[in-house]
Amino acid sequence: MQKFSDLKYVRPDFKEVKKQLKDFLKAFKKAKTYQEFKDLYSQFEKTVAKLATNVTIASIRNTMDKTDNFYDEEMKYINEKSAVIQLTALSLSKYLLKSPFRKQFDEEHGEFLTKNVENSLKLISPLTIFDSIKEGKLTQQYSKDVALCETEFRGEKCNFYGLLKHMQSTDRQERKEAFNAWANLYQSVADKLDDTYDKLVHLRVKIAKKLRFKDYIEYSYLARGRYDYTPKDVENFRNNVRDIIVPICAELYEKQKQRLNIDTLYFYDEGLVFPEGNAVPIGNKDELVDKAQKMYDEMSQETSEFFRFMKEYELFDLETRNGKHLGGYCTFLPDYKAPFIFSNFNGTSGDVDVLTHEAGHAFQMYLASRYQKTLLSLSSTSEINEIHSMAMEHFAYDWMESFFNENVNKYLYSHLCSSLTSIPYLVAVDEFQHRVFEKPKMNARERRKTWHEIEKIYLPWRNYDGNKFLQEGGFWMQKQHIFLYPFYYVDYALAQVCTYQLYIRSRENKKEAWDDYVALCQKGGSMGYFDLLKSTNLKNPFERETMEKTISKIKEIIKEFEKNL
Repeated sequence: MQKFSDLKYVRPDFKEVKKQLKDFLKAFKKAKTYQEFKDLYSQFEKTVAKLATNVTIASIRNTMDKTDNFYDEEMKYINEKSAVIQLTALSLSKYLLKSPFRKQFDEEHGEFLTKNVENSLKLISPLTIFDSIKEGKLTQQYSKDVALCETEFRGEKCNFYGLLKHMQSTDRQERKEAFNAWANLYQSVADKLDDTYDKLVHLRVKIAKKLRFKDYIEYSYLARGRYDYTPKDVENFRNNVRDIIVPICAELYEKQKQRLNIDTLYFYDEGLVFPEGNAVPIGNKDELVDKAQKMYDEMSQETSEFFRFMKEYELFDLETRNGKHLGGYCTFLPDYKAPFIFSNFNGTSGDVDVLTHEAGHAFQMYLASRYQKTLLSLSSTSEINEIHSMAMEHFAYDWMESFFNENVNKYLYSHLCSSLTSIPYLVAVDEFQHRVFEKPKMNARERRKTWHEIEKIYLPWRNYDGNKFLQEGGFWMQKQHIFLYPFYYVDYALAQVCTYQLYIRSRENKKEAWDDYVALCQKGGSMGYFDLLKSTNLKNPFERETMEKTISKIKEIIKEFEKNL
């Protein structure tokens, strides 16, 4: 493999891809033995892997620089053409399900894989191809609109991430000014984002209706592989968060207010945990990566091998810059069995969190691609995938001193607290999406009113210090998942409850907890959600008793960390 920057991108020839898929279908029908079928399937996956790798290279480079017209046009081309070949792929999926070799395939790989294929057929139709193309264009436009947002703050050009760093300043006036600049930047594009989201909601509802789903919620649950639970179960989970976690978070914020010696904790104060300043990592990007390498070398043989691979082939784009896509993600280049980590370092502890969270995703992809036999089983649903990432954040605690030196206890306390205080926001975003798609004809003003109501339930401490735009409910639009990945957010909350279980066990028996974690990573998406949890000795996060016991223990650990400050 070459370094990522040297990898050659070749525009996919979708006419040729379509022809190849048709040829595979003919060949599958002629297969006389299971061995012939297996060999054909292996060739088919190599063809898919080559296509997926080129598409991923284009996508990564597009997010690295949203002002690059070449990759912007490539993604438009890919979104349009890939939607069209879905129908040919549909024929192949249908054949796999009725193949005389399906039973042997299931015996080798497990029935869960063909169950996924079976359910995917309900999500594809000639009736929705052009709607999917439109959706892709809208999400592409959204990403570009927010990536190009910038403002001047105290003589420095800043995007959204650049301003967040100033919102952790020990100077309260600086925090307030940065907050207002951040809010004003969103307000400046609010009309455009409202219009984009209007179109996305109506289009997504249209797709669900054409496919004969009751609503887009039902469609989304199937699309996200949520076979084991329902919207009612998620509602109960949100209620448990409201009853069990929200009061503890309110206590933590009250303590923070007292530490900061202020009368009212405003939104721009929430990010400053300690009056003398938060723990920030020591070192530039390259130094942090070197420290991460040392950490992963010591953590285990598997993590050492994985991170050396990432570093050797420069499978990172870590630093924030103007024109770069917001947020962070981990993706995968199947031809090379290579993960890729994307983020926006901004000089805060979040930079280290990337080297643990996104590296957790990458570690899982690295392992599963070497343990699983088929592309279909490399990755699970996001409720499981986020356990891979969030658990790595906690397993890394023993090495945080190398990143934060004498401020390590501050980092551990603030990290564990923020992992808990983030959960109410996660479920607030989830409830917002449910309400939007229960009443998809809501206009922009009604959506803001809805968000404002939800904030009062899950974030009762939130105070925007008179900022009209945010007080009236504008805060929802800063979450890109709502635009790009519908109904993907409560997954983090479900995963965090499971991650806490692993972390609590690791304090009692580190090897046992680590072995279970590695096994979970290796299993990829070869089983369903509840089966994967059971195989890793994790209890169901939907059960109130599970949440009560788990959060009670985390509250104790937070108190323990507080004593070390």
